[in-house]
Amino acid sequence: MAKRSAVVFGATGLVGESLVRQLCEQEDYISVTAIGRNALAFKHAKLDQKIHSLDELTESDIRFAHDVFCCLGTTMKKAGSKEKFEKVDFEYPMSIASLAKNQRVQHFLVISAMGASENAIAYYSRVKGKLEVELAKLDFPRLSIIRPSLLTGNRTEFRLGEKLGEKVLKVFNPLLIGGLKKYRSIEASQVATAMIAIALSEDKTPVKIYKSNELAALEIPKKVEEGKIDKETVFNWSKINDEQHILDEEVTFDRSKIKTVDLEKNE
Repeated sequence: MAKRSAVVFGATGLVGESLVRQLCEQEDYISVTAIGRNALAFKHAKLDQKIHSLDELTESDIRFAHDVFCCLGTTMKKAGSKEKFEKVDFEYPMSIASLAKNQRVQHFLVISAMGASENAIAYYSRVKGKLEVELAKLDFPRLSIIRPSLLTGNRTEFRLGEKLGEKVLKVFNPLLIGGLKKYRSIEASQVATAMIAIALSEDKTPVKIYKSNELAALEIPKKVEEGKIDKETVFNWSKINDEQHILDEEVTFDRSKIKTVDLEKNE
């Protein structure tokens, strides 16, 4: 597989921070760019940080990117109003996607939410649903929509509602089976892992939605070292026996006939 470059938005968030770290560890990616207002404490030779407001984005910010990961998201409480909430969860992702489309980015991956729908009762879910619909209209070669359940992990900010929900689901997760698996809480680091696995996959579906239970099952494929061949995968040694070395009578030489030919030549 050819080496890739990635651009991450929302890199200081719960999923985004883990995503940046994991991308830098992947051999498939030679360049990782994190764009946002705040700098990351994490440093890496592959990582390039662009510190500026998303209102100041230009096409040069995502030039040459193979995959653009949008991990932006906030809450109504933190945003303070519906207008500010929509700016972070709808307007910014759409602006980023439009620039990416103009730069012919092949794959746009965005974190949405479980239950996202334009017709949802909850305002939060309606905004996420509207975002999904509008992104699909941009006709990316690949658009991957990530719908995790409640995210767990070490947050830099305390969110009482999510902390309580995390504790409740920790108890009930084992009981959520079958079709209810999508409601299980999921580690932010696993969502990041799943996003990389999706980016590296050969799936060419133009628009694909990944539910939380699907994200929980995804892993990044392990590579086999070049030049290292396991003999057991090449030969089935149990079937090799002396019988394989016995020549078929029909293909053996009749030496008596060979002598006869030699005598005729001498005459």
